[in-house]
Amino acid sequence: MDITHSAALLNRPLWLVGAAAGVAASVVTEVYGLVAGAAGVPMEAGSIGAAEAEPITVGMFAMGTLISTFWGVVIAMLLARHASRPSRTFVRVTVPLAVLSLAGPLAAGDTAVSTKLMLCLAHLIAAAIIIPIVAERLANDRAR
Repeated sequence: MDITHSAALLNRPLWLVGAAAGVAASVVTEVYGLVAGAAGVPMEAGSIGAAEAEPITVGMFAMGTLISTFWGVVIAMLLARHASRPSRTFVRVTVPLAVLSLAGPLAAGDTAVSTKLMLCLAHLIAAAIIIPIVAERLANDRAR
């Protein structure tokens, strides 16, 4: 069964659905980061314009995903109250934000290209998990 179509999920509070999606995405991105590191991708990245890279430690993928999820859920809750079509608007806002989030890894200083690409893919994986689930939950509000 597809998680986005689970009646139990769609009937939960928006914040809880967002939190569940964030936890799921955090687990997936954290495992992805661990596998990438084990496969030989350098696990060091610099901030934008940094002269030196810092280690990417265990938990950083999950933490970054949860922080982004928090702000995505805030956006979703605001749209649920104020947008005439919150699901559609949520997708139209969050997809460009996900694409914009790629600027960080791509502009990271003192960072291997393989690491930049791996980090970009992590951003896209998280977005591909969270955005559809939250959008489906928002659409369910209008269906009631």
